[in-house]
Amino acid sequence: MILLASQRHGRMAAMTGVLEWKDTDPLGRTGRGDEEGVSPSMSVTSWSAWMDEEPTKRLWVRIKGRAGTGDIIVGVCYRPPDQENQAYEALYRQIGAAPLSQALVLMGDFNHPGICWRDNMAGHKQPRRFLECIDDNFLLQVTEEPTRRGAMLDLVLTNNEGLVGSVKLKGSFGCSDHEMVEFKILWVVRRAHSKLTTLDFKRTDFGLFRDLLDRVPWDTTLEGRGAQESWLIFKDYLLQAQEQCIPTKRKSGKNARSPAWMNEELLDKLKHRKEAYRGWKQGQVAWEEYKEIVQAARDQVRKAKALIELNLARDIKGNKKSFYRHVGDKRKSTENVGPLRKEMGDLVTQNMEKAEVLNDFFASFFTGKCSSCTAQVAEGEGRDWENEELPTVEEDQVQDHLRNLKVHKSMGPDEMHPWVLRELADEVSKPLSIIFEKLCQSREVPTDWKRGNITPVFKKEKKEDPGNYRPVSLTSVPGKIMEQILLKTMLWHMENKEVIGDSQHGFAKGK
Repeated sequence: MILLASQRHGRMAAMTGVLEWKDTDPLGRTGRGDEEGVSPSMSVTSWSAWMDEEPTKRLWVRIKGRAGTGDIIVGVCYRPPDQENQAYEALYRQIGAAPLSQALVLMGDFNHPGICWRDNMAGHKQPRRFLECIDDNFLLQVTEEPTRRGAMLDLVLTNNEGLVGSVKLKGSFGCSDHEMVEFKILWVVRRAHSKLTTLDFKRTDFGLFRDLLDRVPWDTTLEGRGAQESWLIFKDYLLQAQEQCIPTKRKSGKNARSPAWMNEELLDKLKHRKEAYRGWKQGQVAWEEYKEIVQAARDQVRKAKALIELNLARDIKGNKKSFYRHVGDKRKSTENVGPLRKEMGDLVTQNMEKAEVLNDFFASFFTGKCSSCTAQVAEGEGRDWENEELPTVEEDQVQDHLRNLKVHKSMGPDEMHPWVLRELADEVSKPLSIIFEKLCQSREVPTDWKRGNITPVFKKEKKEDPGNYRPVSLTSVPGKIMEQILLKTMLWHMENKEVIGDSQHGFAKGK
């Protein structure tokens, strides 16, 4: 028994090929799929059902939505455990045709107890063939608990990660020894579009960008100004030129973008497979010909997936972001920060409250006071170096750091992308070297360099405990370049002034 419930009062029940759709309005009246009385979250205008004439029992329902929503195909399947190979192939053909719709939910008793869904592995031929069918048709299995005597027989499959939610078991129905599986179809009225924008480097005019920055007389513009003011002037010029030369685009979400392995040739193959299936159903294409087309499309998809993963593994050192994005796309769901518990024991659920709880916890581990070890070093001997001139920051030194930036890294809160700074290394090295020089003289750090975009990453144990999250910060790229310059200067000083003894080996280069 599998029970499907909409978010309010629409209900669909199915058992071994019997499916019923009922809609009840607030007055208790029932309907048969009419627009009146249906839950607004489902937006159903009509529905139709049909049975397959195959050994495997299947019932398909097309729920037609209002304008702007698209249809949803809901299927119920029962596969007897003692079927022959012909019945298996009939089931796989029907599954291969179903995901061609915009949205699909397929549920039922598939009788494959030998499949380990956590590792996506199976020990026997038919379960492995079933897993290949699920993978080839880009379906996702969302049931996570056993439904009959420790085995996961009743499955819920979908081709859209965000379509099915709140999956849970509800006990047995009548004298059945199977657990009921209840879930919700989260069908939005309109497709959600991301409001986040990102820089479109494919359409960037770096020639115009360089010309705009070359026109600025940096020596006279930054003369007589402090580090903070000079930084704001440089940032203003750079972001204004960036707005003119780099167009923006909407950031595509996980479900909006095409798979990384998809290309025009492969898309034509999949369309050809779809047309061949329609021709076979109408008797215009022979079964052997259709089977060859399906096998060719399947082989090409697998080769494309293997090639993209091989390229990701080869380029992981220079482009880690693409690798982790690919790993994230393989997950069943995104790991958002759940409810958090305050020190007083209260549970917070709002995003702003959760951000404040995490911020207070992370900030509690930082202090502005100097340690006793730092004070002892400052008061120690060998302080004749304080009378020496401060180290200078050369333009060539800044250029070297800019040219070694990794363009696939993310920018900080100052909105200066590493890709932009690397491409314009010759143009921005002069103003940055002036700002770095002023910083060393005045010991004034720009405010943007003290800020960071922090993302909490869950580590282990209880998710409501803020202590189980690790902060990952995105800070200013020019600020990190200045840190590298200071680090190199400090190491040079400690080596030449013999601040570190010969017995020191930890964090010492070459030892």
